[in-house]
Amino acid sequence: MEKQSTLLCSELSVQRRLYEVTLNCAILAWKDVQNAKKHTGRAIYGAVKAGSHCVPVCEIIAVQEKEDDSPCKDTGKWQKVPQSPTDSCQHAFTVYYVERTRQHCWRCSNVTFQCSEHSLCLLWIQTIKEQLALLTNRPKSLLVYINPYGGKQRGKQIYDHKVAPIFSRASISTDVIVTEHANHARDHLKAEADLKKYDGVVCVGGDGMFSEIMHGLVSRTQQDAGVDENSTEETLIPCGLRIGIIPAGSTDCICYATVGSNDPVTSALHMVVGDSQPMDVCSVHSDDRFLRYSVSLLGYGFYGDVLKDSERKRWMGPARYNISGVKTFLSHRYYEGTVSFLPAEENLGTPRDKVQCRSGCSICRRSSSDKLLSKEDEASVSDVDCRDTWTVIRGKFLAINAANMSCACPRSPKGLSPSAHLADGTTDLILVRKCSRVDFLRHLLRHTNKKDQFDHSFVEVYRVKQFRFTPRFQECGSEMDLRESRAGGKHFFCQICRENRACGCMSSQSNWNCDGEILPHTAIQVRVHCQLIKLFARGIEEQPVFEDLYACCQLNNPPNHEL
Repeated sequence: MEKQSTLLCSELSVQRRLYEVTLNCAILAWKDVQNAKKHTGRAIYGAVKAGSHCVPVCEIIAVQEKEDDSPCKDTGKWQKVPQSPTDSCQHAFTVYYVERTRQHCWRCSNVTFQCSEHSLCLLWIQTIKEQLALLTNRPKSLLVYINPYGGKQRGKQIYDHKVAPIFSRASISTDVIVTEHANHARDHLKAEADLKKYDGVVCVGGDGMFSEIMHGLVSRTQQDAGVDENSTEETLIPCGLRIGIIPAGSTDCICYATVGSNDPVTSALHMVVGDSQPMDVCSVHSDDRFLRYSVSLLGYGFYGDVLKDSERKRWMGPARYNISGVKTFLSHRYYEGTVSFLPAEENLGTPRDKVQCRSGCSICRRSSSDKLLSKEDEASVSDVDCRDTWTVIRGKFLAINAANMSCACPRSPKGLSPSAHLADGTTDLILVRKCSRVDFLRHLLRHTNKKDQFDHSFVEVYRVKQFRFTPRFQECGSEMDLRESRAGGKHFFCQICRENRACGCMSSQSNWNCDGEILPHTAIQVRVHCQLIKLFARGIEEQPVFEDLYACCQLNNPPNHEL
């Protein structure tokens, strides 16, 4: 690692102890001068007891001068006589920074440095602010939508008490809109919002609220660019604004999969430091008509039936999903149809390679590089793929799922597809064929443990770029009539079954669950659009390697000298 040139180095006091404080363009570090020789072991990032501390400049939230609250003024009361120079009246400044805690959570921590001279204090404040001003990826103005009805109806309270103070500390201006009805945010973004004023859009709510924001922003971008969303062949234009998620809903799957936790403070801090995480979006069409976008899960069969049944139990709150899940499992319905898909390239890995998408994912970076191909080359490759490599599968399925991400959540830490990637231009297509209730239960239970949920003979999984699904009752009518005519007297009974879907001797149609919304059509065509949107996130970080950060601090710390 290349050594950074030192901008400032001074001996300052922290809680009456003398520290050598060093600042360069990458790191702010402070080392206990008095115990420097005693603390020869490795230091832990942000640990107060350690002898050395360092914070990346990019994770400093703000710096400000501390008001002089020392007992040096004559208040007419007995005061403690200073025992050392560090106890005397001093000027001070406070640095607010990101501190990592357990389970991928962040918190806003701070340290106050005391200076013997006011000019030195101002110099430190000015220099740190100059370094923060160079971080052009940080937002200065945000448009915030709050869903006051989602989850436990605590969205506004969470924003006011936990998020707004952080934005204020970081000098981020906000325009806040509390939504009044369904699709309020989507419609406002599509037609009314002056997006040029903002550096990002923030939603306070659950996955449904995020879906509103995403639909409004993507549609607005295509509308401004003159792109026809109803065309399945159109290449969609990536959105210029990033989306931030403050989790406050019944389910916060997208936030959990991109940050690693459902903590509002953590999400707010990712926005403050200007993180950017690209994400794929699936467009869903039926009969050359655009239906919806999807970023997490498209589910037909089991997950579609669970959602449809739960809609009638909304009064039960989040518990409705458990009740509907048990009911749907016991019904054990299967559905016939045809799935055709365009497989992804081999260099994008497979759903069973156990390579999880993490911050700085190499597979997602490779996909980003591939997007730089010229449109002519991209079109020619697409034509060849569409003509030669489509795969067709017919059968009876308990569930057909397409996972754009792992779909991990606190209840299912691994998710539906643990190795799915956020921004590789693919979705993992999971086909669960007809099997016994016991086998299906074994498959579902593996979502909650470390076993391979795809390691069953009745489960198939493919990494695809596009796919189509046609239910049996929408296949070629002549072919179906031919089979029935050969059956002779069975034709009459088959007609009754087809018209009466409650009949148990033939499978009926299910519904598609598209990110928690029911689609009105069952025959659909899905295409993945690589890195169509960006979030204020950085992907799930591996556990912090404290040794690397300590080595970075040691390398960037110059020999002892005072400013």
